[in-house]
Amino acid sequence: MPYLEKTTAQKAADVDIYFEDHGSGQPIILIHGWPLSGAMWEYQVPALIDAGYRVITYDRRGFGRSSRPYTGYDYNTMTEDLQDLIKKLDLQDVILAGFSMGGGELAQYAGTFGTSRVSKFIFISSIAPYLLKTDDNPNGAPDEVFKGMEENVRKDRAGFLKGFGEGFVNYEDNKNRVSKGQLDYNFNIAANASPKGTLDCINAFGRTDLRKALEKIDIPTLFIHGDADNIVPVEPSSKQGHEIVKGSKLEMIKDAPHGLYLTHKEELNKLILDFIK
Repeated sequence: MPYLEKTTAQKAADVDIYFEDHGSGQPIILIHGWPLSGAMWEYQVPALIDAGYRVITYDRRGFGRSSRPYTGYDYNTMTEDLQDLIKKLDLQDVILAGFSMGGGELAQYAGTFGTSRVSKFIFISSIAPYLLKTDDNPNGAPDEVFKGMEENVRKDRAGFLKGFGEGFVNYEDNKNRVSKGQLDYNFNIAANASPKGTLDCINAFGRTDLRKALEKIDIPTLFIHGDADNIVPVEPSSKQGHEIVKGSKLEMIKDAPHGLYLTHKEELNKLILDFIK
């Protein structure tokens, strides 16, 4: 499959971004969450292609089959990767959909590059706009939460990811919806990611304030969140984002956990298709 080859300022190192490009029609780019890769979209890609869309997935730097540089795990750099991909493929009228951490790229993209190439935004279980609890963001999570995640990744990354994977899908409540095999598959994707990228991305999604960036969105926008999401609280993320983006829609999926792209894939796919048609 193709790679986006680019040269960064970091020791003039080459960074390759792996992507897949299937189908035809209006393009939609699916941006994965942490600590996964573009492979997470296995159950969305066929539904979108069958509906007549050109579907592009890619692996964030440090994850999946992309390069694993030691630095560059901030939203400015990662959004430049996204823009470089859009320009390489010369995409116009593109739909951008981001899951969890991927919602941060969407917000930063609007703030940095505007919406001239984009027709719609879809935020799914998104961290945007701001997860950190501050005086002016009282519904956010205390910094101790992110410090704890960072410490666990430093001490026992694999062990942390194992437990995180179960909480990702509220496994005890969704054993009829997601298999142990799927959890093992997700773990393998996460465990094979860059340890440094896995660590640094916590700071990006946990402490980056994207509220001003969201204010620049002026195109149709949809926020989707599960009402049983125990990973990303909905108040500082999708609900706040919905309040910031004028004319946006907010859809809550009943009993859905953070990883609703697996547990509630039919409901999610329908919401996406209903919005983009």
